[in-house]
Amino acid sequence: MKNLLSCFCLGFLLVLGCQSEPRKIVPEVPLVAVPAKIVAAKKTANHAATVLSKKEVPILCYHNIRDFSASASGNIKVYTVKPPAFAEQMKALADAGYQTILPEQLYNYLVFDGPLPAKPILITFDDTREEQFTIGAAEMKKYGFKGVFFIMTVSINRPGYLSKEQIKSLSDSGNVVAAHTWDHHMVTKYTGDDWNVQLVKPKAKLEEIIGKPVKDFAYPFGLWNTAAIPEIKKSGYEMGYILSTKRDTTDPLYTIRRIIVSGTWSTEGMMRSIDSSFK
Repeated sequence: MKNLLSCFCLGFLLVLGCQSEPRKIVPEVPLVAVPAKIVAAKKTANHAATVLSKKEVPILCYHNIRDFSASASGNIKVYTVKPPAFAEQMKALADAGYQTILPEQLYNYLVFDGPLPAKPILITFDDTREEQFTIGAAEMKKYGFKGVFFIMTVSINRPGYLSKEQIKSLSDSGNVVAAHTWDHHMVTKYTGDDWNVQLVKPKAKLEEIIGKPVKDFAYPFGLWNTAAIPEIKKSGYEMGYILSTKRDTTDPLYTIRRIIVSGTWSTEGMMRSIDSSFK
């Protein structure tokens, strides 16, 4: 009993002692947020061999979007797609899950391994025809598609061709305006001042109209040679577009492949051509 009482008194004194001791103030340590890991964008450009080894993005090339008769020439039939067929093709692309990309995204994919959607596609138009705006762009808009419009500057404001206002509207609505020379003269025949007339001046004219840099160039008839590539580079273009011929192994960015969508193709034929041409 005596031992029990002693233990009780000792415990009581210890409690009193703890309560009487001044409280220690521990300074609050602020929480420091740990920054998220930032993955730096790739800065080293891919070599030509790497660019050539990458899976090609399908690129379609349209010219005229208008009706033609059964007796029309073979050339007209190849370069002209009827409006109902164009509408059907855009719907088929959307239904198949394709998403349009633009040249900047293609460039970043080829040069810096940038990301692409699961089923990317570029839709391009050559030769400045007015129906590319009134029918082409209007139809693509239904599916959120954007396109690339290669302009011959000699044609601007002429009847049946795009006006300055339409070109500006295309650019302002998210499409890309690009160069297709002054008058569709073959690049393989340029000499002397032709480079300035066909490459430099059209680029400056289009930039004046849209208020943005013009970085892309399409060869008339898809014809190119190695002598043209340094001149195209010097003129300030980042990429050059051909048709479905062999690419240059030294400068593949200046021989980007496209296929012409023929007016003789069915929609199913066009879809098959995409698969077979861009493996």
